[in-house]
Amino acid sequence: MNRNYQQLLVTLLFVSITMFHCSNDSGMAEETRTPVSFSLDTVLEFEGVPWALEWLPNGDMLVADRNGKLLRYDGTSIHEIGGVPEVRAKGQGGLLDLQLHPDYAHNGWLYFSYSKADMTGDSSNTCIARAKINNDQLVQVEELFWALPHATTSHHFGSRIEFDKDGYLFFSVGERGNWDNAQTLENHSGKIHRLHDDGRIPDDNPFVNTPGAQGSIWSYGHRNEQGLLFHPVTGELWENEHGPMGGDEMNVIEKGKNYGWPKITYGINYDSTVISPDTVMAGMEQPILFWRPSIAPSGLAFVTSAKYPQWNGNALVGSLRFRYLKRVELNGHTVGAQEELFPNVGRVREVKQAPDGFIYFTVDEGKVFRIEPVYDAS
Repeated sequence: MNRNYQQLLVTLLFVSITMFHCSNDSGMAEETRTPVSFSLDTVLEFEGVPWALEWLPNGDMLVADRNGKLLRYDGTSIHEIGGVPEVRAKGQGGLLDLQLHPDYAHNGWLYFSYSKADMTGDSSNTCIARAKINNDQLVQVEELFWALPHATTSHHFGSRIEFDKDGYLFFSVGERGNWDNAQTLENHSGKIHRLHDDGRIPDDNPFVNTPGAQGSIWSYGHRNEQGLLFHPVTGELWENEHGPMGGDEMNVIEKGKNYGWPKITYGINYDSTVISPDTVMAGMEQPILFWRPSIAPSGLAFVTSAKYPQWNGNALVGSLRFRYLKRVELNGHTVGAQEELFPNVGRVREVKQAPDGFIYFTVDEGKVFRIEPVYDAS
């Protein structure tokens, strides 16, 4: 080994050690300790309904306001991003989920879902689009998908967006309040869908060759799926969805499977009548977990951050009805203890582990929170 090469190795080692100590001095050492509790930091508060969060590579936070506004928060100020397509913000509809393309650093695509009205203005359904951001303006807007049938109802749009490790686009569409939609393959509602990132239907989707079926369908028999996430360890697609009165579900989604709504359910109708006498039926999947009474589950996150060591591998689910964050211990597909976090904080909508390792969540009352670990002062 020549002398110059030896000197280079020594220099690199010194720089690495220095960076390690500097990072510890800036707070990394805290992550090796176990927090004694957790507190909430109000990151953002505004007049609106923060339905989804996403982070740009520079650390700026994007917020989808269900009222139809796309916002960028730079840590100091809120900036409205123009060029958002016309959104039918009515009832549960509006500007919904946000998701960056996995290769956003190179292609700049932002994906978003929203309720889009037809020409009459009275009927709508979930639409998936993508665009690029240039000087706080959406440009190159492309509509990739618009669910059928359009409906005059203003609820059960879904809608969450996720990419898998291979770059396929997955998203959920609620059954729009029409139970029959969920069990037919002839329309898009009450389903989870899979597309190429440019909107094309993959040749290996489960119902591509089924006569009359919509080729984008990945799974069906869903009611209103507002949590959708690939597990960071197993790669499985997990989902949670609203039941009626009781019967909210957490599922692991598999290709071509039928998840039962409304043929099987653990809930009853809002007028206390029976929807189905069956909770189990051949050819239909059972949930990993169901809640009775209903918690009205929304966002879904899996904890992997070292900032929350005692929550490692747990699922976090927002509760709209009971106004708390639900922590669910999981061992594979086996559910352990559940805990109610931050009671009465608000109608929890989005839950997300951010690139900075912190967990953020939103409430319909117009607030974005960050969960802060609290350490023993001694």
